[in-house]
Amino acid sequence: MKYRKLGAGDLSVSEISLGSWLTYGVGVEHDRAAACVNRAFDLGINFIDTSNIYGRGAAESFLGGVLAGRKRESYVLATKVFFPMTDTDKGLSRAQIVKQMDASLKRLRVDHVDLYQCHRYDAETPLEETMQALSDVVRQGKARYIGFSEWSPKQIEAAFAIPGVEKFVSSQPQYSLLWRKPEEKVIPLCAANGVSQIVWSPLAQGVLSGKYLPGAKIPDDSRASSDSMGNFIKSWLQPPVLEAVQKLKPLAQEAGCTLSQFALAWVLREPNVASAIVGASRPEQLDENAAASGLTIDPALFRKAEAIVAGVERSA
Repeated sequence: MKYRKLGAGDLSVSEISLGSWLTYGVGVEHDRAAACVNRAFDLGINFIDTSNIYGRGAAESFLGGVLAGRKRESYVLATKVFFPMTDTDKGLSRAQIVKQMDASLKRLRVDHVDLYQCHRYDAETPLEETMQALSDVVRQGKARYIGFSEWSPKQIEAAFAIPGVEKFVSSQPQYSLLWRKPEEKVIPLCAANGVSQIVWSPLAQGVLSGKYLPGAKIPDDSRASSDSMGNFIKSWLQPPVLEAVQKLKPLAQEAGCTLSQFALAWVLREPNVASAIVGASRPEQLDENAAASGLTIDPALFRKAEAIVAGVERSA
């Protein structure tokens, strides 16, 4: 496993990180989920990403239990705040950041997280209030660094311009061979300001593994077949997308790796990407994904892959 520096801070994170969206505490039974976390550590993955909204606290509670026996300095822990935890508890106001931070720490059974992220932008709260509250969380020792997810370039620039507050070190956008929007403005803006990308859905919810075949039945043991985990992948399961992905397989074979590894290595080719978040419902999936770290692949193969998927879009 290779490691990269996270933005302008001093955190060193594994190129492949373990996420918990839709899986832990929700879609994957406890023992198998715990086996995935333990395998991640065996493989050198030191970066665990979660959020208070995942399972309305269930993912954090699960991680709090499974991480309890490990030395706190042995892993980098990230969580998020924004989405509604109740009908009234939502957003990035000072009151919510204080309340949700303490609730997350309690569920995670730690006295601090390494990275506290704004899960989305809160247009109903003054940005200055949000940034001051996040800064207080850092200065109180409850979080080491702060980040954001899916903010627009204008919102990011506005945060950079506020004086006297803690600076963001990370951005968490969706980014993959099939979703390259961050390349337009977000990545250049962040790279110029000491902010790294931690990308989610680098395999497009598993579609870039190549296991979903055009016109074929969805595999019974896949995320797409799961009632609790399958809703978000459906927009990718379109014939043009699946047909294009199948055309990528020969390129991965030429590179001497699986298609999943090829797609993850493509994401990691971008220097501003510090880590690619993967989900896993079985430990062996992590074995495959972790092997993408440090892969050297001919850039010409990546260019061919980009040409194959150019213009292919998922449904709304």
